[in-house]
Formats: sequence, C-alpha cells, structure tokens
Amino acid sequence: MADDITLGESLRRRGLTRRDFMGFCAAATSVMALPPALIPQVAAALEAAKRPSVIWLSFQECTGCTESLTRSHAPTVEGLIFDFISLDYHHTLQAAAGEAAEQAREEAMKANHGKYILIVDGAIPLGENGNYSAIAGVSNLAMLKEAAAGAAAIIAIGTCAAYGGLPMAAPNPTGAVPVSEIIKDKPIVNVPGCPPIPTVITGVLAHFLVFGALPALDRLGRPLAFYGQNIHDRCYRRPFYERGQFAETFDDEGARKGWCLYKLGCKGPITYNACATTKWNEGTSFPIQSGHGCIGCSEPGFWDFGGLYKALSAPPGNAGATVASAAAIGIATGALAAALNRSNKKAAAKAHEALGVKDLGKGS
Repeated sequence: MADDITLGESLRRRGLTRRDFMGFCAAATSVMALPPALIPQVAAALEAAKRPSVIWLSFQECTGCTESLTRSHAPTVEGLIFDFISLDYHHTLQAAAGEAAEQAREEAMKANHGKYILIVDGAIPLGENGNYSAIAGVSNLAMLKEAAAGAAAIIAIGTCAAYGGLPMAAPNPTGAVPVSEIIKDKPIVNVPGCPPIPTVITGVLAHFLVFGALPALDRLGRPLAFYGQNIHDRCYRRPFYERGQFAETFDDEGARKGWCLYKLGCKGPITYNACATTKWNEGTSFPIQSGHGCIGCSEPGFWDFGGLYKALSAPPGNAGATVASAAAIGIATGALAAALNRSNKKAAAKAHEALGVKDLGKGS
C-alpha cells in the first residue's frame, strides 16, 4: 500500500543503485517522447515523488491489456509495480483472492481517498440494471462508481474501456459502454488499443509519476505523445503508397517486396497510434511490418468498420478513383493520391479529428 516516504527513499531502502535508477529515468524519458536533456529533471522529479496507490479494475475484457502490461520493457512492469507505484488491487496480478482481495481494495481506497489512480480495462454493461457482470456480488457499474468517487484520475486502458470495444459491437446485447459514458466528474485519459502497446501504458503512468498530472490529450482523450499522428504517415511502407505500388494478395510479388497493404484492408490511414515507431516486443516489429494490415484497433467503432481485409472506400483525400487505376497509371497515380492525402491530413490535424470509414466514402 502507498506510503508517505518519497520514491527516492523507497528505492534506496530496496537497494536500487543510482545507475539502475538513472537507467529507469532514461527509459521513462524516452517513452514519454521527451528529449534526453531532460533526464536529470525527470530523475529529480521521481526522486521527490510519492509512490501513488493504483487500483486496477477489470470488467468486460479479455485480459489482453494486462498481458500487454506484463510485456513492457521501458519502464518494466516489475519496476513500476514494486518500486514506483503501489499496485493495491488487480485481479490477475494480486496474490490475494476472494474476501481478502476485496478488503485490500476497500482499504486502499479509504487510506488514499482523493489521491489514488484508478485504472479500468473492459467495458461496463448497463443492460439488466448492470447485472450482466459482477465481482464479489457487486455489479461492474456499482464498483466503477464507488472507485471513481475517490480517485484523483482515471486511466481507461484498452479500447473496451476507452470506447466500449468489442462488447459494444453491434448489436451490443449487454448494453456495454466506455468509462467516459458513466464518469463525468473526473479527469480521464484513454489509452486505446486491442491491446494497447505496453510501453504506452507504462509511459502514461510514468508521466503521472514525473509531473503529477495526466499528459496532454487529443479530442478523444488520448495522449498526444503516442496518438498524435496516424500510422499511415509514419509507416515504412508509405513510399510504396506514394508510388501506387500495392500488394493485391498476401502472397503475391508485391507482398514479398513489402509493398503497401492498403488494398488488403490496412486501416493505417485512419488510425492514430504509435505502432509504427514504438512497435511491439521490445521494439521488434508491429503488424504491418509482419505483413498484416492495421485493423484500426485504437479508433472508436473499429469493430464495426467492416471486413478486416476490405479496403477503405477511399484513401484520405477521396482519391479512390485514382488509386483504383494505380496498376495502370503507376507513379503518377500514387503521387496524386499522396498529394490529396497530405492536404486532407493537414486539415484533420488542425482540428485533430479521427477520420472514419463513412467520412472517407463521402463523394466517392
């Protein structure tokens, strides 16, 4: 449980060396997209910070977000849990079970009222008076409201908590909704993804530790450091898109040469996330690099976009007709599509609006 000693003192008691501490600070600085020159300031802030209590509630979810968290390498999950935060309640990672687990949650909420971070993953069902899902006899809805009342801030981890996710997919039989649909009086940061990139999860926690506040957010409540640009604009396959070179099947010559996967359903042009730069598995790869198009999992309603392998009705800029003839026209077509995309991207970036499939199809 969180205590009143500073993080620096806590680390010294645990025998963490200064070199290890600075290594963590360097990783935290990098994952927050801050310049290396700020590492000393980050170290000073962490040295004086108090270990916050964190309560993690899991509702309608698949445990994928927790699986992602446990694979974080910068900062590491064990470093966060054992050294930098006090994870006082988590279904999957806690040792306690049953009444002991619920008692730990209630005691942590009482002892840290108004100061703890509430992390939620999974959608919340409202159907049948919220009784589709319960924990220890308490509905998800009631537990969320109780925990949110004493929280300093809420982090909605994963697309289910941020937007309703797969449980909210049509026809939404349980009446699933995101956290923001229920809680209106607390600061909420959405960290969408199915699941989110592990270093994005820990990066948001690290930001709170360093600055004592949530990071800058876009209009959908996502951290701008990680969701400020779309995948398409940072994808290494983008030059092939510019030249109008697209894979037609997953095993044709274009696919083997690493051509753009747009025609195979890639949703990179309408998806805002850090996959193309931060990547997965300690920066090893991401879906597009492994040969599969982006499915748009960090965008609201991605589950109802249509088939995963159905191409968007038109690329950004409504250049569907030009892309359709790319095989015949080649480079000129790709250049036109790219020019239209840049124009539309500037307009979208100015208001930072996430484009949807319906938006792309207008006028085509």
